[in-house]
Amino acid sequence: MTAGALHIPIVEHRLANGLRVILSEDHATPIVAVNLWYHVGSANERVGRTGFAHLFEHMLFQGSANVGANEHFELIQRAGGTCNGSTWLDRTNYYETVPAHQLELALWLEADRMARLLPAMTQEKLDTQRDVVKNERRWSVDNQPYGTWWERLPALCFPPEHPFHHSLIGSMDDLSAASLDDVAAFFRTFYTPDNAVLSIVGDFEATSAMAMVERHFGGISRGAGRPELPPMALPARFGSWRRETVEDDVAAVRSFLAFRVPPAGSDAWYALSLLGAVLGMGEAARLPRALVREQAVASDAGAYTFDLAKGSDLLICDVTARPGVSAEAIGAALEAEIERLRASGVSEPERARALALAKSGWVAGLQSAGSRADKLSQYATYFGDAQLVNEELARYEAVSCAAMHEAAQSLLGEDNRVTLTFVPRSVDQAKADGSGPGAAATQATGGSA
Repeated sequence: MTAGALHIPIVEHRLANGLRVILSEDHATPIVAVNLWYHVGSANERVGRTGFAHLFEHMLFQGSANVGANEHFELIQRAGGTCNGSTWLDRTNYYETVPAHQLELALWLEADRMARLLPAMTQEKLDTQRDVVKNERRWSVDNQPYGTWWERLPALCFPPEHPFHHSLIGSMDDLSAASLDDVAAFFRTFYTPDNAVLSIVGDFEATSAMAMVERHFGGISRGAGRPELPPMALPARFGSWRRETVEDDVAAVRSFLAFRVPPAGSDAWYALSLLGAVLGMGEAARLPRALVREQAVASDAGAYTFDLAKGSDLLICDVTARPGVSAEAIGAALEAEIERLRASGVSEPERARALALAKSGWVAGLQSAGSRADKLSQYATYFGDAQLVNEELARYEAVSCAAMHEAAQSLLGEDNRVTLTFVPRSVDQAKADGSGPGAAATQATGGSA
């Protein structure tokens, strides 16, 4: 498929209270997707109060003035639809896909919690969801093999004062310290119509849909203004090779190699995105081919960008060693492939393969009304123009082998690398931490006695 063959019809409106509304009619199937992006993520949290954006992902399903706790899910599911939400470093989204005749239900539910969440917020709900988030942290981060990588790596890559430095899920201490007044203030600041984009995609009629939007969202007051983030710009490179090794309860070595790259949406980012595909997308990519199949030192290998649109993004290589392969050996093998890429560049067949993967992934990701609505909200939120979704393929197609080679030489060098390596915990360290087999047996025996 060429860039010109894909065109998503888009009409944009803005309500008097600042809410941006993106409409895209598609009458192929009788469903409609409603997608609401708030321009708030963990980057907007202040020191000592981390984890609020993710906590709100839970709180917004705990009821509003006219909707009971968890009733949002029940109403959507009874109507034959699906819904959920997610949080990232620089945004939070909530979304529903419902039968077309249930569009007004989805809009009413989203509007009620935007306008009237606080009257229904209680200390009991906050305490309950705080405990849920803490358990989520224990399950997905603290007690998950390699689970701390996605807070350790940003902490290595961004300076302490940078909004992307701290953990998205927040610290246990900060979650414990959150008061009802704190979370109410966070909601009033960021969950406002002038800090949101509402996208509707599917089988609807635009005039009727806008009447519903105006009816349910039009009376919500705009906020006092979104506080500016601290400066996000950083030098183009780290300046030196930063390394951290973590002893953890893991069975094999896993190494993350990160490079600072230009933010998503910039011309240079598209070349880096395709370089990520050359390195690690699919079994034929360089890292899986060399490290997994030819050298047999890794069990899996990949590469990807974080897709951060503010300040700087990261290109990350992620390699898990086969049992018995040392951190030094897997690190050397990974670095050799990076140096080979920097020296020889990318062949035209490799560029064509990476482009095909990027395009097929992009097109597949737009097949559902829900994912299309999410992309429209994303482009409107990050870049101020939902129409850019129709230019994405052309920007990938414009990347040349020369541009990819230049990006590799410029940004993948030793002055722009961060290595985070997880290694199996040593026996002595495990005993000292009380987590090794011997220590566990001792504790169990003591408890029984």
